[in-house]
Amino acid sequence: MLSMKEFVRNIILFILTLQAKAILKKYQPKIIVVTGSVGKTSTKDATYAALKKCTFVRKSEKSYNSDIGVPLTILGVPNGWANLLKWMHNIIDGFLLILITTPYPRWLVIEVGADRPGDLSKSLSWLQPNIVITTLFPEMPVHVEFYSSPKAVIEEELFPVSLLLKGGVVAVNKDYEENISLPLKDGVRTITYGFDKKSDVRALRYHILVRQGVPRGISFTLSYQNTSVPVSLVGVIGTSHVYAILAGISGALAAGATLDTIHTIAEQYDAPPGRLRLVSGISQSIIIDDSYNASPVATKEALKTLLDAPAKRRIAVIGDMLELGTYSKDEHIKIGVLAYQSADIFVTVGVRAKESAEEALRQGMNQNAVYQFDRSEEAVVFLTSTLKVGKGDVVLIKGSQSTRMERVTKALMENPENAERLLPRQDPEWLLR
Repeated sequence: MLSMKEFVRNIILFILTLQAKAILKKYQPKIIVVTGSVGKTSTKDATYAALKKCTFVRKSEKSYNSDIGVPLTILGVPNGWANLLKWMHNIIDGFLLILITTPYPRWLVIEVGADRPGDLSKSLSWLQPNIVITTLFPEMPVHVEFYSSPKAVIEEELFPVSLLLKGGVVAVNKDYEENISLPLKDGVRTITYGFDKKSDVRALRYHILVRQGVPRGISFTLSYQNTSVPVSLVGVIGTSHVYAILAGISGALAAGATLDTIHTIAEQYDAPPGRLRLVSGISQSIIIDDSYNASPVATKEALKTLLDAPAKRRIAVIGDMLELGTYSKDEHIKIGVLAYQSADIFVTVGVRAKESAEEALRQGMNQNAVYQFDRSEEAVVFLTSTLKVGKGDVVLIKGSQSTRMERVTKALMENPENAERLLPRQDPEWLLR
């Protein structure tokens, strides 16, 4: 039996979905759907940045990629959370948008996500995109615990490709193309992006920008057809941001933009909080804040990024990776191997991450360099005292959403008053949890 909360949510979802369908029918915007296992929000933001100077465009706010988040994007209203009055206000705004003709975006950039079977193939099958941007599909995707196999997760995440309208375009990460099988309709074309030399939109000469011995950003060359454009991003690190830019530009090109009109994307792109952002820490440290969420492939990428970063000491702070089911132990062990190779000090938070710490020790990491904690508050006490010892440390912080690793970042920030702008989950609804 449904609880009262679930009952009310279903009613709200039903109304918002009907309104969203009516609004799409009335205004007929073109739709770009962003799907994939990791990197969706950064890609969505990059796509919006590439298009916003060319056309009237709206994007999904934050990571609103669920069955209720998508209608919110179409209506252009905020999440009401547990406030019934806010939801009523959203519903009224939806009806007004249907009844009264007002300026409406020509393009919608909609992020979609699959946590459970049917999240896309059932709940969002009413979307009819013109363009689908696929991000990264690793061999071990997130949320695999709720599916029969990793392949089943990827099939669910690729479902939007089957919804493409005639003449539609799908953007594909060339570097991970072998992990997917695209269900393409006749008349649908592809545009590829990546570091692979056969990519349509390609990145070359990636490197980390360094100032005063610590990382401050990244730089690379973007190549498309016979044009090359230098791109520099300050305040972020890691190739995941390169992929986001490449995917965003691929989507914008598919939408009809020219490279001349979108080459300033670096000026427009604002990386979402908690995705490999560089944050000034106490004692002149630099924090690589990747605390939004964690999957095996994203955690491995974060540790490789830490290894590449110039630093006096590299400190990896890794929380549990959740929703991996029977794959959890093996995947945490793999993280332990990579942490041994990447970090001078390895700190874990949570029961599952202990597997990573123990594997790092088995690999030969010094016992005085590995620390295990059950809760983030305990890790903060240790890290605060550790960072006071030296200057120029680079600290990677990552973990699944429910481990709330952003609290570790906030405690170590040089200017914690900037947390609302720089960190994930700073809404009052999250802070009270």
